[in-house]
Amino acid sequence: MNIELRHLRYFVAVAEELHFGRAAARLNISQPPLSQQIQILEQQVGARLLARTNRSVALTAAGRQFLADSRQILSLVNDAAARAERLHQGEAGEIRIGFTSSAPFIRAVSHTFSLFRQSYPGVHMQTREMNTREQIAPLNEGVLDIGLLRNTPLPDTLNREVILHEPLMAMIPREHRLAQKPVVSLTELAKEPFVFFDPHVGTGLYDDILGLMRRYNLSPTITQEVGEAMTIIGLVAAGLGVSILPASFKRVQMSEMRWVPLAEEDAVSEMWLVWPKHHEQGHAVQRFCQLLLMAARRD
Repeated sequence: MNIELRHLRYFVAVAEELHFGRAAARLNISQPPLSQQIQILEQQVGARLLARTNRSVALTAAGRQFLADSRQILSLVNDAAARAERLHQGEAGEIRIGFTSSAPFIRAVSHTFSLFRQSYPGVHMQTREMNTREQIAPLNEGVLDIGLLRNTPLPDTLNREVILHEPLMAMIPREHRLAQKPVVSLTELAKEPFVFFDPHVGTGLYDDILGLMRRYNLSPTITQEVGEAMTIIGLVAAGLGVSILPASFKRVQMSEMRWVPLAEEDAVSEMWLVWPKHHEQGHAVQRFCQLLLMAARRD
């Protein structure tokens, strides 16, 4: 049996028109080839589908069942083709994104998430909050399509693009003497009780900020170690010490603490867009990356 989709389309047209002439005109073919193709189809099916007389065409019982099945098959094929086209155009499918806890606070990132969701509702965004180090293996293995992470050593199997050079800022309890200053230095902060990340958490900010202080031969007195940036903010607001975080976290305002610029010009942290070199990017992933890079350039 070698039934082609065109045979089904021919049959559906005849079954709906119940007239070979009208069906031929609808299909934009001549009537004799259409009649011949219907006969071939009936031979392949092994059943009479149409009852023909000189004056009328009617569906047999087998024809009625075959019409219902043919419509379903053609609908499935059309749907499959449409889904494949949407996937190819980046309008369907899935995009798997890893991101650090600081990424959504960056305006370009939050704007891109929102715009992509509005522009491509057929694409499922699977987002996973992970620290910088946790993202490396899933990116390498193709479990993540892209990652938003901080400055960190990357294997040769991953590509990166810097989307943001972000100032670092001091967080100081409001009643602290340093909170009244327009800027503070790393030297001043290093003398204070310091609230910071647990080194085992694996956040890129841990390496970024301690690396900055080491360049100035400084070592902060870390009195509180926690796993999340939001916990750091809360403990500083509670008066347990000072700390440093990227300026994007300034969107979190608490009356018990102040954000104060750092005096050092090189007190910056980078946010990276990272993707695997050897895994083909789907169109949806490419569109997300394009939107993010455009938003980052505007900011």
